[in-house]
Amino acid sequence: MMDQQIQNGRREQNRIRIQVARLRQANNKTASADSLDWKEREKIMKVIIRSTVALLFAACVLGAGFSYRIAAASDSGQRVAPEVASSVPFLPQISPISTVPTNGDVNPYGVVFVPTGFHTGGMLNPGDILVSNFNNSNNEQGTGTSIIRIQPSGQTSPFFQSSVPGLSTALGIVNNAFIVVGNVPTQDGTCGTLGVGSLQVINYKDQLIQTITDPELLDSPWDLTVVNQGPKNAMIFVSNVVSGTVTRVDIMDNHGLKVLSKVQIASGFSHSCSSATFVVGPTGLAYDVTTDTLYVASTGDNAVFAINNASKVSQSVGTGNMIYSDNVHLHGPLVLLLAPNGHLLVSNGDAVNGDPNQPSEIVEFTTGGSFVSEFSIDGGQGGAFGMNLQSIGGGMTRFAAVDDVTNSLRMWTVSQ
Repeated sequence: MMDQQIQNGRREQNRIRIQVARLRQANNKTASADSLDWKEREKIMKVIIRSTVALLFAACVLGAGFSYRIAAASDSGQRVAPEVASSVPFLPQISPISTVPTNGDVNPYGVVFVPTGFHTGGMLNPGDILVSNFNNSNNEQGTGTSIIRIQPSGQTSPFFQSSVPGLSTALGIVNNAFIVVGNVPTQDGTCGTLGVGSLQVINYKDQLIQTITDPELLDSPWDLTVVNQGPKNAMIFVSNVVSGTVTRVDIMDNHGLKVLSKVQIASGFSHSCSSATFVVGPTGLAYDVTTDTLYVASTGDNAVFAINNASKVSQSVGTGNMIYSDNVHLHGPLVLLLAPNGHLLVSNGDAVNGDPNQPSEIVEFTTGGSFVSEFSIDGGQGGAFGMNLQSIGGGMTRFAAVDDVTNSLRMWTVSQ
């Protein structure tokens, strides 16, 4: 289509050149003919105006075609002179999507993509995003009760209304059929009234089917990661922010989730109440199935740790091995992801080692502890928290991250 426009523009340009040349000859003759009347002069001026407009149109068409060829050349790896590059921006203009539901809950925490193959017959479809809210409409910590659904188009709708408050970052999907969400509740939004948390299990029909509790091993589910192990079995790794521990829950799909065992596999992470962010402790969890390693982002320690043989250990191994400690780029690490390129991504909440010049940042680093890159979610501090990603094929990945400052979600599509 664009090539045809280019050809048409060039033909128009050649036609105009011939017409202008003839017009110049006519003008020369006109200049020497004193007897030329005003009607003849008016006719010539109209031709000049039409020719000028046509030339401008041809230039626009050729210009668009030139930009198109620049883009094609760039895709093929050819060098493009900067002075002739298109003015159309390459980076997407990302509009934030509000995560505030009808009940007014704020402070979005957990983010999860509905996977391909998810159970049909309910309101969720593959590619949808679920977001949990930690605060109520009065912005009181640990009192939020809602999960909202965000479709790929950006349209939002309520998904689940919890009877227990404080829905945390602990949000995941088990075996394409069950949504699991953790909570860390309070009575009045203060750390002094913290209660015991739980894991709620919701089916594909948006129905609460069970609640998993354990005052010792699941005292305060702050984040989780799900590792599906076939059609029936799965592991759920859960970080407990109040006790500074990590628990592995081995489960089986049996018309719900049957708990086979619960084991505390890590402990000793820094944990405390925080005036800036309510509570600080171990948060993000990312599991590498190829090495059986669980990575843990510990906010209070401002570091990331590795738990080896995470699927097999039968008792706590302490904090494991510290793999990344970086006071320049880490500012209270929170949610942790394993990217398709094998690197780790961590959001920073600025509660620890805050830097106003590096607010609300997501940091990329290698599992060997080398910094790679970073970017900011918000110009203010405390915006970065929940995030997730989903491979969509063709070497592309969808990436979504909340902004707690604006109570919104942003989405990107990036190459792997």
